Amino acid sequence: MRRKKMTKYKKKPVVIEAIRFIGSNYEEIREFIGQNTLCSDLSIVISTLEGDMVAQKGDYIIKGVQGEFYPCKPDIFEETYEVVSEA
Repeated sequence: MRRKKMTKYKKKPVVIEAIRFIGSNYEEIREFIGQNTLCSDLSIVISTLEGDMVAQKGDYIIKGVQGEFYPCKPDIFEETYEVVSEA
């Protein structure tokens, strides 16, 4: 039997918007995601395409390419993204 040749792919460069949840910036995050949500000093609920997810203090909230929002752990965020410009 002949094996299929493996094809390699690389991720397209995409510029995203994000904000870091620091526990005291609920209003800023509410404005960023455009809706009210449950929040404490330690966590915030983010509505995602997969349902509600909880972001912990220190996590980033990312706005995806289709306008969706989702939380991201700081270590993964820092491995994946770099600053393009600060608004």
